[in-house]
Amino acid sequence: MIEIRDVAKRFGSQVVLDGVTLNIEDGETMALLGPSGTGKSVLLKHIIGLIRPDRGEVIVDGQHVEGLGRKPLSKLRRTIGYVFQNGALFDSMDVFENIRLGLTDPDEFGDPDYARERVAECLEVVNLPPETAKKMPSELSGGMRKRVGISRAIAGKPKYVLYDEPTSGLDPVNSDIIDALVRRLNDDLGVTGVMVTHDVRGAFRTADRIALLTGGKVIAVGTPADFHESTNPEVRAFLERDFDLEPI
Repeated sequence: MIEIRDVAKRFGSQVVLDGVTLNIEDGETMALLGPSGTGKSVLLKHIIGLIRPDRGEVIVDGQHVEGLGRKPLSKLRRTIGYVFQNGALFDSMDVFENIRLGLTDPDEFGDPDYARERVAECLEVVNLPPETAKKMPSELSGGMRKRVGISRAIAGKPKYVLYDEPTSGLDPVNSDIIDALVRRLNDDLGVTGVMVTHDVRGAFRTADRIALLTGGKVIAVGTPADFHESTNPEVRAFLERDFDLEPI
């Protein structure tokens, strides 16, 4: 379980998070929605310990992330996969080596047979053929690069996967493929997911619950059905813009 308690963060004079409180239950996929600059990606970085809050607590499986030293934090990160917005593949490495970097256990990383087997498994999970392992990132389409990024994130068999705009820049067909993949990781592998996205329709298809961030605060949390039925003016404005719903 991920617990975020009254987390605040500012950069200079800019307040990015202003007292965010949110729980992500084991086994669910939570989508973080909101306008640009509302701190969604910053919140992900707090969960994995890349950023420490100015105030508040981030607790993952009972561990206070902001207070962990280097070794305990490194151990915790082995349970968390991270999918970067642009895939963040290393252009000088082939797909095999990019995915192999996701093996967070040193023994597994150093075992060539295990690495080959695990990379093949991860490519199969994201519906890419085995020969993809030999390709360079420059040979892949945008959708394939995103799927390789997800393969790397799950290579270490994490309990949690954090997705930073996984469908950004993709056409509708490839966006649907990624959304279906995120859902399948949750349903088939039991992965707990936290997904930052601007794709409201994709969030409604993919997430068990949705949190709407505005002005550095969580203003609404609920299921997609809860959001459709909400009378909160800010939630309605969001839905009317993206779903062309009639105002209540």
